[in-house]
This record gives sequence, structure tokens and C-alpha cells, in this order.
Amino acid sequence: MSPGDEHETSGGYGGTGQTRTRYPQTPGDIYGGARRGGRSSSRSLVTVVGVVVVLIAAIAFANRDDGTSSSNTGSTNNGSKPDTASTAASGTKPVQTKANGIPAGFAQDQQGVESAATNYATVLVSAEILQPARRTEIVRQVFVSDKQASLESSLDQAYSKDFLSKLGLDENGEATAGNTYVSRTVPIGTKVTSYSDTAATAEVWCTGLYGTAGSASTNPVTSDWFTLTLHLRWADNDWKADSFSQSDGPAPVPGDNKASTADAMAKAVQEYGGFTYAR
Repeated sequence: MSPGDEHETSGGYGGTGQTRTRYPQTPGDIYGGARRGGRSSSRSLVTVVGVVVVLIAAIAFANRDDGTSSSNTGSTNNGSKPDTASTAASGTKPVQTKANGIPAGFAQDQQGVESAATNYATVLVSAEILQPARRTEIVRQVFVSDKQASLESSLDQAYSKDFLSKLGLDENGEATAGNTYVSRTVPIGTKVTSYSDTAATAEVWCTGLYGTAGSASTNPVTSDWFTLTLHLRWADNDWKADSFSQSDGPAPVPGDNKASTADAMAKAVQEYGGFTYAR
């Protein structure tokens, strides 16, 4: 963990979770040519215990999933050589349909599980999850119906007006004037760890960007590496999430890239769109 102040509160239902917000040690704009001196602080965490562990990329998250997750979950395969199938394209095209702007209609097979998990990762770890109206659409599209109501209630409590203000966002999850809030996930690879025709578990290895781009931001945009584990069920003729959790890494040695200006970062996020993923 990088040094810095921390603010922790307990929340969740069916147990106790934590929201941990890390603030930079020094205020001011770190953009404008500064080089990062290593890997930035990992994600703080919002845990919804008993039903689903919800991660926000914008703030840092570090869930430990009942104490079984490690900082490099999914990084090794018991010492064996990598399976070439883990990176080889399946040849299957991405799904052509969307619901509420989210890919839908995945095949009832392992390839469909991986595609669903990958596409769900990009929306579950996004700036949109902080916006109340959009969050409702995401939850109702991504999750099985029997988890939706309790999850919506828990998320509304977790992402309160006070919580959002600590991120520099208003009650609607929007950044203040002159700032652009960034949270974008890029899947690197995926694998199925268990599968049946009605239930499956998949891991998605990701990198991402999160923070606030602005000349006076105290939460500058930085990058992170993490693995999402999604438990899926076949419901309503599609794969839907039952729950998911996050662990740190695997992370490469950080490069010595020159940090872009806040304006350049905000412009890139606004101009470059995302993808629909297929395994």
C-alpha cells in the first residue's frame, strides 16, 4: 500500500464491509510532465457481504473475499506452463445485441461465460456505477433478479452523497466544473474455473484507469491491475451475475511513462470509446 491518509467506514448488509478512500499525501496537480515513481495505491473497497462484493474502479478497492484471495490471485497455474488457449482467440464473434447499453445474449457454453464475465467487468468497474439512475439499469441488466432489490438498496447506501463528495462528485455522480471523473476497465484475459449448464465461475484479469482529471485534482488519474472473479447463473436465457469479488494483480513492473496533462487525459477518455468483448 502506498502511504497516505485513509478514511474508513463500515457498511453493507448481512455482515460488515468497509469503504476505504485513499487520499494523496500532497495536494496540487501532479500532471504536466511528472513521472510516477512506481505503482500507485491499490483500490479501496466497498463490500456488500452475503450477496455480492461490489468494486468501484474509481476509488481503490482491495477486497479479500473471506480471506482467501491473495494479491496475485489467478497469476499462477500451480507452476505449470501457460495454456496457449488462454490467449488464443476462439473465433467466435461478439454478441450483436445490447440491453440498456450492455452486451447481452451470450451463448450457453464456456465461451459465453467468458464473454459475459469480460463485458460485465467493464461496466461494473466504471464511472457509471456511481450514477444513481445508471446504476439501477446496470444492476437490473447484469444481476440475477433475486439479487437486484437488495443490491440496489445496499449500493444506494454505500454511494451516499457524503461518500461521493469525498471523490469530488455531486449526488448524481458527476464531477464538478472543470474536472472529469475517470473509471475505465480493460480486460487482459479470462478463464473459467468451474462450469455447468446452469452455473459457472470465471476470472477476468484487468487493468484500468481511475481518478479525477483536473488541474487542481487531489485524486489524479492513475492505473491499477486486478482480477475479478464472477459467479454467474443461467437465467432469462442469458448469463447473469450472482456475485463477484476482486483481488489485486497480477501486475507487471511499472514503466517509466511520462504522465500526460489533465486536459489530455480528460480528452482521451471522452474521445476513445470502449469495446464489446468476445472470447
